[in-house]
Amino acid sequence: MPNMNDVLGVIMGGGRGTRLYPLTKLRAKPAVPLAGKYRLIDIPMSNCINAGIHKIAVLTQFKSVSLHRHISSTYVFDAFSHGWVQILAAEQTDKSFDWYQGTADSVRKQLLEVESAETGYTLILAGDHLYRMDYEKLAEFHWKRGADITIAVQPVLRKDASRFGIVKTVGDGKIVSFTEKPANHEELRSFTSSENKTHPYLASMGIYFFNTKVLIDLLLNSSDTDFGSEVIPRSIQSHSVYGYEFIGYWEDIGTIRTFYDTNLQLTKADSLFNFFDPEDTIYTRPRFLPGSVVQDTELNNVLLADGCQISGAQIQNSVIGLRSQIDRGASISSTVMMGADYYDTEVMIKNSNGIRCGIGEGAYIEGAIIDKNVRIGAKVIIKPFPLGTEIEREDWVVRDGIVVIPKNTILPSGTAITPEGV
Repeated sequence: MPNMNDVLGVIMGGGRGTRLYPLTKLRAKPAVPLAGKYRLIDIPMSNCINAGIHKIAVLTQFKSVSLHRHISSTYVFDAFSHGWVQILAAEQTDKSFDWYQGTADSVRKQLLEVESAETGYTLILAGDHLYRMDYEKLAEFHWKRGADITIAVQPVLRKDASRFGIVKTVGDGKIVSFTEKPANHEELRSFTSSENKTHPYLASMGIYFFNTKVLIDLLLNSSDTDFGSEVIPRSIQSHSVYGYEFIGYWEDIGTIRTFYDTNLQLTKADSLFNFFDPEDTIYTRPRFLPGSVVQDTELNNVLLADGCQISGAQIQNSVIGLRSQIDRGASISSTVMMGADYYDTEVMIKNSNGIRCGIGEGAYIEGAIIDKNVRIGAKVIIKPFPLGTEIEREDWVVRDGIVVIPKNTILPSGTAITPEGV
């Protein structure tokens, strides 16, 4: 049987990420911070490394500087390893002047690099999902069945089926049909595959394991731009395509609401995803930060990262990111605070109207996402809006009721962002 040294991991660096805006205002979607100290890209990268995949290519295009910086400073294999991580940015060539037009098109434009890896198999991954999967088990499933393509699938509820591409499997997992985001129960009726009665449908997770020769042939002989809606459905008719059923936590971090809810879930003792796994580590950029200092503060269900200074505050059901500074009398609840990229200097504070990076004295923050390097003055009030509320302002936005403060924003003392004040 082949082994994982013969597998190339290809991670999609993300498109415009409009549904995660304004978190994607200055960065690519996979570079969005997660759980106080990680970035979304760390999840597929870590899964690859833990599975023994040490040849990894990341395809990037939009606002990719911070993503490039994170990858290059984090994932460096030593001189005695045969592994590598390559960033394959969109580029003009003699054959193409266009940017990537979709997931399949991005791989098509980098087929020379895929071939040069000299691997028999290629694993296509998204860069914005939270899950822990042993790709070696996926590969063994593929090899034992002599498949051309294997898709990772997960059982889903009937009410959630319309959000995904749904596959129909028979026998030992062979896929015989596919429907993209079915709109009604009539269309779904013939797609029951899972033996799980509460989760009867199998949804594609956007994880594709190809025989490399099959991948190259499919891309060279079509103009398909997307794997999920074009390449995979078409290949079911001509190739041996199987569904690998994954039972475990998996979340597509595609919207502000899912980003917010997923981060807050991580603060709970019974969190569905566990960063504390002693064997399958989630890696990220190593930082040389002091331990957090917390004085005279009440914490309840708080995920607290390194390098924070908190004094005389009340914090509950919140994520507090790297280098967060929280002053006396501040109250924070149900909030994702991403922290800062640096510690303030006196000059920085002076140039920011005397407001330092972090949460000012006596501020009240509830139901918000505070991006990096935000300066919130004293007695600022932020409260959540009703579900479904969408508001655009220069210094803040509301997405599905969640107040989002974009990166580098300064909110003067006494600012109030509340449903009553709009």
